[in-house]
Amino acid sequence: MNRDAIEDGRNANSLQHSPIRVGVLGFGGLGQAAARVLALKQEMQWVAAADHKGYVFAPSGLSVEDCVKTYQTQGSLGYLEPFGVLSNNSIHDLLAQTVQVQGLFLALPNLPNTFMATVVRQLIDLGWQGVVVDAIKRTTAMEHLFQMEDELKASGITYLTGCGATPGLLTAAAAIAAQSYTEIHSVNITFGVGIANWEAYRATIREDIAHLPGYDVERARKMTDAEVEALLNQTNGLLTLENMEHADDLMLELAGICSRDRVTVGGVVDTRHSKKPLSTNVQVTGRTFEGKISTHTFTLGDETSMAANVCGPAFGYLKAGAKLQQRGVHGLFTAAEVMPQFVK
Repeated sequence: MNRDAIEDGRNANSLQHSPIRVGVLGFGGLGQAAARVLALKQEMQWVAAADHKGYVFAPSGLSVEDCVKTYQTQGSLGYLEPFGVLSNNSIHDLLAQTVQVQGLFLALPNLPNTFMATVVRQLIDLGWQGVVVDAIKRTTAMEHLFQMEDELKASGITYLTGCGATPGLLTAAAAIAAQSYTEIHSVNITFGVGIANWEAYRATIREDIAHLPGYDVERARKMTDAEVEALLNQTNGLLTLENMEHADDLMLELAGICSRDRVTVGGVVDTRHSKKPLSTNVQVTGRTFEGKISTHTFTLGDETSMAANVCGPAFGYLKAGAKLQQRGVHGLFTAAEVMPQFVK
């Protein structure tokens, strides 16, 4: 065994015994759920978070209860004593004053489509080096990231995109299921989401509204809460979405599974009940080497929430990204290219 191989082994072992210090950017419904997931993990330590009005950083770890209470009662983590800092440029200021955050989960809105790319630009310009995962949805938004692929690699950042549920968990399942076939005819992703109170996931609901007939990203982004509420009253709280612009298509195309026009994504979101209106699944149809047409179906348990199916995979991919970075692998990857690692 050569020295490089021995060093890789040492690095892998150090990753197992030293918790990855993680920051969560965005502290709405998804960001708060991410914090609750991290609280149960031994291999990761939640040390930083930012919202649009401030940030918080505690090298010894953050209390989920204290952070959620502060955010919900005062509107920003910046008010949390003694670690919070109020800021109108919270992401930049957080990462500019500490290099102790090794991994980031971007639990941020996907509106507008360029927003995630502007955050990545800040990371590159700051010279921050670490692992980043996102739960980006729209194909267009992901395409903006791929325009920065060379810069990410040169900057020393290991970035994994599309690491939520869809895109993410279901995209990866489709990539694995495709191996039974010599030709893929279609990948059909159908999701059901149940949310008892839509206001807990304002950004997510607006992203979904942008897919409705007569709506687009800009119109959905500008809607007031009252306008969203009025729309939901018209639909009895249900959002039925078809032929969505979801980055699963780009991810599967880049992975060589099938062309993007063979991928469809749709579903139903119930904004008034926590029970899923239908089961979330992915169906992969193809032709085997014997010439037979068949369909693989992978169905998520109805008891798993949207937050569980987004945050769990995101941190699994973050762990995988940390291992890649320790081996000197930088750049942009998708959830269909890398296998997530289970976070204990």
